Amino acid sequence: MKTDQSIKIQLNQTFPLTIKRLGINGEGVGYFKKQVVFVPGALPGEEVVVEATKINPKFAEAKIKKIRIKSPHRVQPPCPVYEECGGCQLQHLKYSQQLKEKRDIVIQSLERHTRLAVDKLDIRETIGMEDPWGYRNKSSFQLAGRDGKVLAGLYGLNSHQLINIEHCAVQHSQTNEAVNAVKKILEELKITIYNEKTRKGIVRTIVTRVGVQSGELQVVLITNQKELPKKEQIIEEIQKRLPNVKSIVQNINEQKTSLIFGEETLPLAGQEFIQETLGDLQFELSARTFFQLNPVQTIKLYNEVKRAAGLTGKEKIVDAYCGVGTIGLWLADQAAEVRGMDVIPESIEDAKKNAKRHGFTNTKYVPGKAEEVLPKWVKKGWKPDVIVVDPPRTGLDSQLIQTILQTAPEKLIYISCNPSTLAKDIQMLSAKFEVKYIQPVDMFPQTAHVECVSQIVLKEAADPK
Repeated sequence: MKTDQSIKIQLNQTFPLTIKRLGINGEGVGYFKKQVVFVPGALPGEEVVVEATKINPKFAEAKIKKIRIKSPHRVQPPCPVYEECGGCQLQHLKYSQQLKEKRDIVIQSLERHTRLAVDKLDIRETIGMEDPWGYRNKSSFQLAGRDGKVLAGLYGLNSHQLINIEHCAVQHSQTNEAVNAVKKILEELKITIYNEKTRKGIVRTIVTRVGVQSGELQVVLITNQKELPKKEQIIEEIQKRLPNVKSIVQNINEQKTSLIFGEETLPLAGQEFIQETLGDLQFELSARTFFQLNPVQTIKLYNEVKRAAGLTGKEKIVDAYCGVGTIGLWLADQAAEVRGMDVIPESIEDAKKNAKRHGFTNTKYVPGKAEEVLPKWVKKGWKPDVIVVDPPRTGLDSQLIQTILQTAPEKLIYISCNPSTLAKDIQMLSAKFEVKYIQPVDMFPQTAHVECVSQIVLKEAADPK
């Protein structure tokens, strides 16, 4: 019997494993013969017997066959389709422990991607929710027709099988109610449902959004063609069964694509938007406006940004990736000037409208990439004291990192939705900046996602000579 360390794991091999930590996607991570093994559904501290399902040169994936020693934090997931759906990854972990593991995911990323002394960094406890259920204000459920019934839900984990979801545990109750009502209406009126294979059928997706503070509801029907049969009856029934509906919209997507929205949007009834409030700010949300999915935690997140910025009323602020201006406007009452940029021109128009609606005269918004716009401002003698960045999951553009290093603001506030890219960017910025602290915020309970607000300061500002 060979005991050679180089023997690699074989496909379908069964072996015992001790789970050491959670991976970035919420899976358990263990080591077998020095090889990393990822096990969905396994929790730190558990001793499990697993079967290898996929072998890669650097790691293996496996599924649980048996749990020998269970984590004391393991709980029964309340969602009946939790295993198949894949929308949530951590419902089987007690919420208080989810918050601890999310902080640990941030630490792991920093250890892997930076050369900083991570044990000396101020990485704070994750800010969680009092009630970590029913928080999502928007749902986009794909449709399928089966035996005269309309199914609505999400595609299963790593599959193209639609999982019918009657009640999503993380969705706001009003969005669940709206989807079920619209499904029933389409069924009763025998409206055909789009079939991806044949590309026939009309309604593809139901998108619903609720203003959590206003209670207003928006229903968007995404169709495969402009012509919507029995349109008046559909509108009438939606209004009758869902009294809170303030906006009914049709969006046309004729493309063979996994993108939800097409280019053309038609108002069907009511207003084109619904109202939402964040703190003292009001927003008009049209069908395609990007807006944070968890308004309760968004307020906590933005307050952390404000705290990290430490404003005195004299600061010039850049809000890069500004979107419709939410973060900049949150800071504008305590700043001398806020300037924002975004690559989506419609977002910039919305940002200008939002600033005007709230009476701010110290804001300026322009379309374009931060790495191209910012150097022009600096050249003209306008240098920011604070730069706020809220990039996509891919992190900061490398050119923008160079621009930030050259601009050298006293403070950089980095809002991140991906600890790996945050860590990589921090490493590149460490030439001139240092991390004062990192505050994780749980925007998506029951999932593996974790957001962070990092206060990063210029080294000269950090230790004046």
